[in-house]
Amino acid sequence: MNKSQLREFFLARQKSLGPEERQNLSRKIAEKFFDSFDLSNVKALHCFLPIEKFNEVNTMQIFEKLWKDFPNVKTFVPKINFQIGQIESVRFAEEMQLRENKWKIKEPEENESIQPTEIDMILVPLLCFDLRGFRIGYGKGFYDKFLKKCRRDAEKVGLSYFEPVEKISDIREYDVKLDFCITPEKIFKF
Repeated sequence: MNKSQLREFFLARQKSLGPEERQNLSRKIAEKFFDSFDLSNVKALHCFLPIEKFNEVNTMQIFEKLWKDFPNVKTFVPKINFQIGQIESVRFAEEMQLRENKWKIKEPEENESIQPTEIDMILVPLLCFDLRGFRIGYGKGFYDKFLKKCRRDAEKVGLSYFEPVEKISDIREYDVKLDFCITPEKIFKF
């Protein structure tokens, strides 16, 4: 299947998850993340904040454990720069307030940013992924542009409710592969 077909199918599937099921699946993904990844060399971690209207993986469980148990890891989230159509990675800490941007996506009010080359690990949103490590997002290309600016050795980790499809048929040269993808049942390494 191609990107648009898969995007439509998995967006509907994701939106159909009930609140309790979503929380349970998100908890399993968070547990797998902390059980399987060594964060001792991670100084800066970028992770998306969940877009509620899309029922995305609830990453707040990951943030809360990072803040409590990994005080040496600084956490960053995406903030959309609408003028240039790109993501900036801005600091997100426990005490910070969030506000909604014009697309109803929550972002920190503060603007302390970090260069993509300073990030050690990126937790990436997606709708689906394939067995080669390619992902499908929402079609705006924000994360592909952002990931291209990150260091090659920065770990790119997708978070998905669902198992992979065999192959996304219309991958392009600008699509960036993940290094790992975590589902509630398994971690895939590419």
